[in-house]
Amino acid sequence: MNDKTTFTQLLQALLSRRLLVILLLGFSSGLPLALTGSTLQAWYTKAGVDIVTIGFLALVGQPYVYKFLWAPILDRFVLPLLGRRRGWMLVMQLALLAIIIGLAQCNPAEHAIFMGVVAMVLAFLSATQDIAIDAYRTEILEPEERGIGSALNSTGYRIAMLVSGGFGFIMAEHLGWQTTYYVMAALMGIGIIATFISIEPVNTHEQPDSLYKTVVDAYKDFMMRQGAVLILLFMVFYKIGDAFALTLSTPFLLRGMGFSLTDVGVVTKIVGIFATIVGGLLGGIIMLRMRLFRALMLFGFLQAVANLGFMVLAMVGKNYAVMATAITIENIASGMGTTAFLAFLMSLCNQRYTATQYALFSALAAVGRVYVGPVSGVLVEHIGWAHFFFWTFIISLPALFLLWCLRNEVVFKPAFGPQVTS
Repeated sequence: MNDKTTFTQLLQALLSRRLLVILLLGFSSGLPLALTGSTLQAWYTKAGVDIVTIGFLALVGQPYVYKFLWAPILDRFVLPLLGRRRGWMLVMQLALLAIIIGLAQCNPAEHAIFMGVVAMVLAFLSATQDIAIDAYRTEILEPEERGIGSALNSTGYRIAMLVSGGFGFIMAEHLGWQTTYYVMAALMGIGIIATFISIEPVNTHEQPDSLYKTVVDAYKDFMMRQGAVLILLFMVFYKIGDAFALTLSTPFLLRGMGFSLTDVGVVTKIVGIFATIVGGLLGGIIMLRMRLFRALMLFGFLQAVANLGFMVLAMVGKNYAVMATAITIENIASGMGTTAFLAFLMSLCNQRYTATQYALFSALAAVGRVYVGPVSGVLVEHIGWAHFFFWTFIISLPALFLLWCLRNEVVFKPAFGPQVTS
């Protein structure tokens, strides 16, 4: 395949209504996250709420962790409008719009506990929207579109996080918190429009006839596959080196290297986010002409090597150019790896149980990010920063070995990925 063909294929993909919808739904999925996280915490802080109460706001995000528990409901029950996936998407989006408007009318100084409860409801609705959108994306995309589709979804998600996070802070300072949350509620209209212009995926599979059967059969369907245990291990370990490197990246830059808050904020939060978007899109473009197995192997290796940039920084000491380069390369490689990994998760789902299986797979993939923190701190304490980041490179390699062991599995056959190899 030549470059002209690749460009034409990319242009056709980007002009596809399916992929435009994926981009907009990614935005709808990412918008509520900061409204129950950093933006809400900033509102509480400015309202003079005590630090203990603000600390408890971290619990508001629990529905995102445990969403796999109620994901089977979205596989089992079909709402009487717009179809199996779009119906759930629309109901959640309308409910999110209403809850955000309700939150805007509160004052943390007077209703701190009540607002926390409302924010948890908001997180629950947002997590449920994520379940529906993930299932929709998995079912609507053709195998060769999964890479670029994952990239566009992540792009929309990160843009929304910038809007409700960084831009929300700026808006609140000039227009007030109430107006900010009203604007964010209005922006949920983007997701509602995307749902209305989207096409319901064709489902040729028989609907599960009970919730119990949905849960049991969804897990049984996966575990009966050849290589299921290796696949589960691969899910846990593919991003674990990335998780190790990033879990203490802020203390490393601030305390270990002596950079200022402004230095770290500009490079990690602005440059880093844009680098991740670029990496995701680049990964999606590459996957238009590369099979899933090769993409996972290449991007996984790049993720591992990128961690060595932090090792170099630890060795040379405080250096702005090295810091910016290390963070940029790491975020680009991470974005590429995430694109391929999400395409891999989609390829594993049985359409009868897409919501249940995808939610479970993504929860397993998050295990590493949740539990590496304490281990990372102990390692740094005993071996120092430079050796720690070298070991994050080593820790990344077992996933590539597991991937090599899985190279003959059905998810890597031509029917599950792009038909043209590089």
